[in-house]
Amino acid sequence: MSVSLYYCASRAMPLTDAETAAVGRIVAAHMSSFPYQDEESLYLYDNGGSAPDEMVAGSTKMPLDLDRILPVLNHVLDSVTELRRALPGAKWRVHVDDLDVPWDENDGYAFPGMRDVDPAAEPGDF
Repeated sequence: MSVSLYYCASRAMPLTDAETAAVGRIVAAHMSSFPYQDEESLYLYDNGGSAPDEMVAGSTKMPLDLDRILPVLNHVLDSVTELRRALPGAKWRVHVDDLDVPWDENDGYAFPGMRDVDPAAEPGDF
């Protein structure tokens, strides 16, 4: 069974040229710093999402290796946070399957306590 993180932004106005360039820079920076070449990373669908006003949409399948879930989730959520901040006026939905990921103006997207966990800790240590 797989678990995926989904993200989409919608707005009546399409992306401007400057916003398109910002999205490209964020995706490139994410890809160059992603820690696992053999795991799925930030993935944006071509031409936004399925709805006409979705300007950015994508998903990331979470790793099966428990040691990699938090680092991958943190890295992708950090990038989605940057995307949200680069696209003013957009309505965002970020969720892991049916569970919405909370937004915090200061910290961005994260589950409560998620960043307090040592990714190197054993699963029983949480």
